[in-house]
Amino acid sequence: MPGALPRKVPLTELHCHLGGAVAPAIMWGIAHSQGIRLPTKDYWEFREMITVSARRGRSFDGYLELFHWTELIQSSPLAVERSVYEVVGGAYRKNNVTTIELRFNPMKRNRGGEQDLDHIISAAIRGMDRARLEYPVRPGLIICLDRSFPFALNEIMAEKAITYRDRGVVGIDIAGPEAATFDPSEYRRLFQRLRRQGLGITVHTGESGPIEEIAQVIEHLEPSRIGHGVKSAFDPRTMAMIRERGITLEICPTSNLNTRVVSGWEEFRWIFDTFRRNGVRYTINTDGPEMLKTYIRDELATLGRLGILSVEEQLQSAEWARQASFVAGVSDLPLPRHAPAARAQVEREEA
Repeated sequence: MPGALPRKVPLTELHCHLGGAVAPAIMWGIAHSQGIRLPTKDYWEFREMITVSARRGRSFDGYLELFHWTELIQSSPLAVERSVYEVVGGAYRKNNVTTIELRFNPMKRNRGGEQDLDHIISAAIRGMDRARLEYPVRPGLIICLDRSFPFALNEIMAEKAITYRDRGVVGIDIAGPEAATFDPSEYRRLFQRLRRQGLGITVHTGESGPIEEIAQVIEHLEPSRIGHGVKSAFDPRTMAMIRERGITLEICPTSNLNTRVVSGWEEFRWIFDTFRRNGVRYTINTDGPEMLKTYIRDELATLGRLGILSVEEQLQSAEWARQASFVAGVSDLPLPRHAPAARAQVEREEA
């Protein structure tokens, strides 16, 4: 495909939610093995229920609602272990993703306290370990706090992240619907503690909420990465802050189009042009490949086909992702091939 990276180039995915990353067939099997009563006995209806659909319409809230069933199905140690194992292995087999960071909220998988958080997190670690035994991959877990949770519950998950930081938990995130009521300053001291403990900091912002929140998140939480952050392109001051602090953006094109955060590919063309002009680093991710019916190479190939990102820029984004990863030892992975060689490989494959 013109403008596409060779499959031999290893990729790093930084922004992938466990709830949106497991294939529907696997989710179907996990649900039935646990005896979960689903609203339908038809697999194809189930598949439609947990993936994006143009027929249902698109919205940010509608996208978040898709996670209701996926998180419920993954709400046990066995389900979490199987899910993590399948995602890590599948990403390598399908897209040569050699480094992947999976983010999830353990409290949304413990059935309101019925399941033990330590068992849920340990199960996710076992899933990673199983995948590492079979494939040359470096996975890591990011614990997601939630804007809609009280501070006390988020603090519990933050402490769990510290407890498991040497066993596979590599970072912390705050996700959930963006709202003007969320005050990043409330989490300032907690995030300072997390940073001192060696955890990577990434925060969902600049997606569907107010643009002003991005600067507040940067000032109070000091993230090294920002989840999505597409709205930062509309504010020169925020662009300057991101560049000066060396923050890397985790861009998820198909996700932003499906939630209508970005109106179309032409707006994305302008957004990436703005990143270039401001010297801002960005990475390309899926958000949730199975839920959104896309893979990281699909994202890159589309950006290349539309002339939004050249092969060299795709390689650069892959390298930025490698450098920005929270996974220990990621620098030992093979480097993406330099642009001229990659372009020559593309031309050979096209011929």
